[in-house]
Amino acid sequence: MLARDDMFTPLLEADPTFLPRWREFLSEWSDEPDDLPLYVALGELAHHIIEMQRAGNTAALQKVFDVVERWHIEGDRYVSEAATIGLLEGIQNILVSGKSSEGVLGSDFEPYFGPETRRWWDKLYRFWDGDTSALQFDT
Repeated sequence: MLARDDMFTPLLEADPTFLPRWREFLSEWSDEPDDLPLYVALGELAHHIIEMQRAGNTAALQKVFDVVERWHIEGDRYVSEAATIGLLEGIQNILVSGKSSEGVLGSDFEPYFGPETRRWWDKLYRFWDGDTSALQFDT
């Protein structure tokens, strides 16, 4: 099972191009090493993923979303919720705001999704459309 403290390990192996941002994040939060605000790092990852899509880096995107699928399936409660609320919703928020998404659409990512990631991606859209029950996480 993937736990909070090691959730970024497979991501950094799958996409070493995120490593500079990860190191910057660690440096910025070095005074809180035991309680890193990983949702901030997931926000950075959301921007990184949009930049990868814009650059047409499809091989790396598939590897990243393979890890996201693992987060959903193999992650503990924190990791699986963070994959949805921290990352997927982060991507959707960037796309809705139009800031730094420049021509990237949500549908551009769907070919990379595994079944569990697709399920939570769709649940987020349902939630945004007013279905407040869509984001019920298992306890």
